[in-house]
Amino acid sequence: MARVEPIPPRQWPPEMRPALAAMIPPAPRHPRAQTEGRPKGLNILGTFAHHPELAQAFFTFNGHLLLATTLTMRQRELVVLRVANLRVCSYEWAQHVIVGRDIGMSDLEIAQVGIGPTAPGWSPEERALLQIVDELIDLRTLSDAGWEAAAAILDTRQVMDLIFTVGCYDLLALMMETFQMEFDSELLTFFPTAPAAPGPPVEGIERAGYSSGAR
Repeated sequence: MARVEPIPPRQWPPEMRPALAAMIPPAPRHPRAQTEGRPKGLNILGTFAHHPELAQAFFTFNGHLLLATTLTMRQRELVVLRVANLRVCSYEWAQHVIVGRDIGMSDLEIAQVGIGPTAPGWSPEERALLQIVDELIDLRTLSDAGWEAAAAILDTRQVMDLIFTVGCYDLLALMMETFQMEFDSELLTFFPTAPAAPGPPVEGIERAGYSSGAR
């Protein structure tokens, strides 16, 4: 049972309407996610409905990261899925498995995010991206080698969007796990057994090193 019960949509306060509208940035770079026939994640929205002011502030931020980020949609989803895996956050993982499929990621690629940068099949740029996410989560910063790797594949705005995407979904995982958020019934129609993020917790993952050597 969730520690904070989501408010059903019909009971949401009126302030949730402008909060939800804030998810759409004024100048989106990417199309909105497909919604027809897709689970709506009402448990997380119903949890935010307890605090509409916070919801509006957060949705404004999150809307940029989803729709106006300078990262590609594939880069964004690799980052989000890796954060969900490292934080062992099943709700976040499940939501973005669906998003990843919608943007063209195969189930094999999604599963390999749980293995991380050492999995076969990544391009050199994607392997570096996953290594960077691992460092940001583990060290809360980038080593000099990590920074050089980021600068080699991303411009300054992309690095900023990357850092804030990692931080945003790390924060969401903290919320979801602290509140013991349960799967929506709609989400369970896609995952009859709630999928744990594959792979061990962050402490048990062997990460590939940069040119400075494996850590």
